Amino acid sequence: MQTNLAEPYRNTPEGEAAEQILRSCVHCGFCLATCPTYQILGNELDSPRGRIYLMKQVLEGAEPTVKTQQHLDRCLTCRNCETTCPSGVEYGKLLDIGRHIVEKKVGRSTRETLTRAVLKNGLASPALFNTALKLGQGVRALMPGSLQTRIPVAEDAGTWPAPHHPRKMLVLQGCVQPGLKPNINAATARVLDRVGISLIAAPEAGCCGALAHHLNDEAEGRTAMRRNIDAWIPHLDAGVEAIVMTASGCGVMVKEYAWLLRDDPHYADKAERVSAATWDISEILVTETDALVALASPAPAVKKRLAYHPPCTLQHGQKLTGDVESLLTHAGFELAPVAEKHLCCGSAGTYSILQPEISNALKIRKLEHLQAGAPEIIVTANIGCLTHLQSGSAVPVKHWIEILDEALVRPSDKPS
Repeated sequence: MQTNLAEPYRNTPEGEAAEQILRSCVHCGFCLATCPTYQILGNELDSPRGRIYLMKQVLEGAEPTVKTQQHLDRCLTCRNCETTCPSGVEYGKLLDIGRHIVEKKVGRSTRETLTRAVLKNGLASPALFNTALKLGQGVRALMPGSLQTRIPVAEDAGTWPAPHHPRKMLVLQGCVQPGLKPNINAATARVLDRVGISLIAAPEAGCCGALAHHLNDEAEGRTAMRRNIDAWIPHLDAGVEAIVMTASGCGVMVKEYAWLLRDDPHYADKAERVSAATWDISEILVTETDALVALASPAPAVKKRLAYHPPCTLQHGQKLTGDVESLLTHAGFELAPVAEKHLCCGSAGTYSILQPEISNALKIRKLEHLQAGAPEIIVTANIGCLTHLQSGSAVPVKHWIEILDEALVRPSDKPS
């Protein structure tokens, strides 16, 4: 696509990156068929092609409006269009640039600014979030059913094995996951322990930065990235093999630290190293399939029929498909067929709060497909998808690592 950048964006890092991405787009429209918001709204300006056109206009000097911002806000950043695109357009990177420019030019209303500040600061702070969560759980029984579904029942994490193996890996605990579903990381630690890997956490690490980044607060997002890099580099220097992600939304973010900090003279090299060391838990375990199969429990009672929802951040953001299904199948589970596995469930971080109507429509559509095969449990790989789907499902929704953990013979079960 021919592009002529306006003077303010010429010879700038974001302008040069945007121009390169825009020039790779041939405007073929293949992305429309797989764009969730276009399928729901039917407006081309709510499709990747339409949004690319809007961002091109802004970069060429057109003045953006609130409507421009609205169309960019409605994007889920699911990146399904990237999987579909025959030209390899890096739409997610372009959208980050476009949203940032439009945000500076258009601004936000007082209400929007306050809402985003509450989300950014409340969700990224485990202390604030867990306090609010515990208060909500304490009065959950008194709430209407529609609100009860949004507040999960308190769960026990179970045991986390002490680190005693020569092989060690780091885990990002996450912001909301330890409060909402503490068993996910503990189950990951137990599974890795059984294949000879100790999982540890760096207490100095915090939010991956995705919350601030996707709410257009680039400065705070980069502050979070640098803090995590500083927390992890000493462990990598000490021989830790990998940084394990149990939430695919965090995983895709950390894997992009190298891109996002590419112009930072103090952190570019370290960010590259951290991104290269970051692995989704499925990537780690698929290399241990033989060991896991040997540990799989023969008891048929644990082998349930599952429906798997692959998060967009895993299949489109990280381009990881098939590993989770392979691990569950090898462990003896039956996977129910699911239509439209490529489409977003509507969670998308804070999207379900900021764009509730579109988000809810996508959730209903996704749950219809997931429940069509009569599964006993729905499994996924991201805390946002998990809680979003559970709010509308009578079928239990869990992280797939919890199910795998339950299916493995525990050390105390092994014959002596």
